Amino acid sequence: MHVNNILSAKGGHVVSIGPTATLETAARTLAEHKIGALLVLGPDRRIVGILSERDIVRVLAEEGAGALTQPLSQVMTRKVFTCSPSETIGVIMERMTAGKFRHVPVIEQDQVVGVVSIGDVVKYRLQEMEHESAALRDYIQSA
Repeated sequence: MHVNNILSAKGGHVVSIGPTATLETAARTLAEHKIGALLVLGPDRRIVGILSERDIVRVLAEEGAGALTQPLSQVMTRKVFTCSPSETIGVIMERMTAGKFRHVPVIEQDQVVGVVSIGDVVKYRLQEMEHESAALRDYIQSA
């Protein structure tokens, strides 16, 4: 199965923010949307970074509450791993595990078309395993 299968089920809505927004604004946006990461997009709508809850905890631990007024360009993760809709879910799972990150922007023709989280991947794999299990039960019962 492919990343596109996940996006087909969950949709391609992406919550993003600009690099000049403050860390406080970003934290409020995360809470408001009940999400774990924000894509940081430049004026051309291309990814310049990503900000996760983990990034916020790290910068607050290092710099204290004063960090809340800093622009995201100073605290975001700049190295963003992306994928295409045609990549397999297994490859994305391996990349997330090896890189220790939980959100992967999906890019098609230089445009962001969605974000896949580790939660999305786990949910999809569980559904896939349930379908396989049901098919095996049906097969055994019909034999």
